[in-house]
Amino acid sequence: MQTFGIIGGGMIAAFHAQAIQSMEGGKLGAIYARNPQKAKELGDCFHCKYYSNLDNFLADDSIDIVTIATPSGAHLEPTIAAARAKKHIICEKPLEVTPARIQQMIDVAKEEGVLLSGIFNRRFNPAVTALKEAVDKGRFGTLSLCDAQIKWYRDQAYYDSATWRGTMALDGGGALMNQSIHTIDLLLYLVGNVKRLSASMALLTHENIEVEDTAVAILEFENGARGTIQGSTSCWSSTGHPAEVQLCGSEGSVFLQDDGFRVWDFKEKNKPASSAGRQDIYVKENLMQSNEVGLGANDPKAINFIGHQRNFEDVVQAIEAGRKPLVTGEEAMRSVRLINAIYRSARSGGEWVVL
Repeated sequence: MQTFGIIGGGMIAAFHAQAIQSMEGGKLGAIYARNPQKAKELGDCFHCKYYSNLDNFLADDSIDIVTIATPSGAHLEPTIAAARAKKHIICEKPLEVTPARIQQMIDVAKEEGVLLSGIFNRRFNPAVTALKEAVDKGRFGTLSLCDAQIKWYRDQAYYDSATWRGTMALDGGGALMNQSIHTIDLLLYLVGNVKRLSASMALLTHENIEVEDTAVAILEFENGARGTIQGSTSCWSSTGHPAEVQLCGSEGSVFLQDDGFRVWDFKEKNKPASSAGRQDIYVKENLMQSNEVGLGANDPKAINFIGHQRNFEDVVQAIEAGRKPLVTGEEAMRSVRLINAIYRSARSGGEWVVL
């Protein structure tokens, strides 16, 4: 049984606590928040120890794993402090706001001999597992068009709710770095790295923020496929538009819509006895238009913690088995590297950027 401690005093810290208390192989031991009142509130709410002094929190020998739930651009320092205290670390997305800062985190964790993992909870959805298997088995033939679409909505009050929101220093970017990064991670996880890209972004419907609320990018993948990313927090909907990953190839097309499939269609119709055939039956019966996990298209508070729970359980299993977790520091860096390249291209008028 691994004992968890949480660094952070906001909504995400409480979200982590819920996931930890529901998981197998782990329990919540303590929470650190810089504000003493917030620390006490969280400790009382989740019936665990609480600290408002980081050194004392990290000196707690009962804590094995620390989760980082601070603002995006404030992940580096607590991660390094936790690593120096010989704690394993699970850090919220994005792991940090630049590849250079992420590399520092990776290097220190390696130096201290502790595990560093990121949180990309959508990778643990059953639909993504089924789609990854289809890609790895070559069922698409030659991939041709591979797209990510995140047409979400955040009102001005969302950005006004905290001083760090919408800042480059602590948010690291806007609609791409904060909201779209989960879907961008899935695109890279499924299709592979991008070779080069051209992008455009704008601030269209919000005020007094430093970041984009709308962005598009044209992608050329290393495997030859082409694709696009569309990310926005300016797409109003009464119910919220689902995020989509669309993969098309010479022998199949799949449109992943949040945690289910809108399209699952392959040229080769395998016999039910085959692995692919069993997968097709499973998808049609269980994962077409699935709605297992709330995903927060309009309201971040509506996100369900099941994906985080699975993410945390994978890390515990990795520690106990001596293997790498699914989301290593290097894996978590890929989406940040891509988003930073999109920002460079957009700021240079759409100039092609080679990754």
